[in-house]
Amino acid sequence: MSRILIVEDDERIRSSMRLALEDEGYAVDVAGTGEEAVDQVSAQPMDLVLLDLMLPGMDGFETCRNLRRHSAVPVIMVTARTDTHDVVAGLEAGADDYVTKPFVAKELAARIRALLRRSRTGDVDDTTLSFGDVEIEPEAGVVRRAGEEVHCTRTEFRLLCELADHPGKVLSREHLLERVWGYDYFGDGRLVDVHIRRLRTKVEPDPALPRHILTVRGMGYKLVP
Repeated sequence: MSRILIVEDDERIRSSMRLALEDEGYAVDVAGTGEEAVDQVSAQPMDLVLLDLMLPGMDGFETCRNLRRHSAVPVIMVTARTDTHDVVAGLEAGADDYVTKPFVAKELAARIRALLRRSRTGDVDDTTLSFGDVEIEPEAGVVRRAGEEVHCTRTEFRLLCELADHPGKVLSREHLLERVWGYDYFGDGRLVDVHIRRLRTKVEPDPALPRHILTVRGMGYKLVP
């Protein structure tokens, strides 16, 4: 049974989300603040975190950054904001995906299932992949650059594996959403763009002038060994 942490300060919303996810068969824990969420993830391994952005004290952005310092747990941010800047800022903080309020419970459950399914590394090839000074061990879930281990979230890792598994081939945003996030009928291209930027900061010598993970305008992205 997958364990999900709901981080939401509104008790009414928190309770309704908990009931909906328990009906889907998940074990659910709750936290009312970012500080509580960080403590709970440290004390109890979680399979996924649903994180509201508008929290008292430590807001959702800072909570996500804090979680990312210690954990690769998949994070879906929940926001009432639809502004592009806020969505991108949340993804840049380390979230894997986002949903906006009000949301349909079934769609949220579908996103959770897809992210949980894709966050598991059991369905990746065990062949070591490499480009430049980067080496990827898909089965072990390890990325090294110049011999030093690089910390990646599970989504970043899957994205890097998908690109490296098709060297020189242009992969569209739609393809990457389906393969990495498991979304064949919903999803936002910004998920791909922001995660590409985050990957470049970790594997490129100069993220501003990438040599390996290249943008092909109007088509998508490709990895050049």
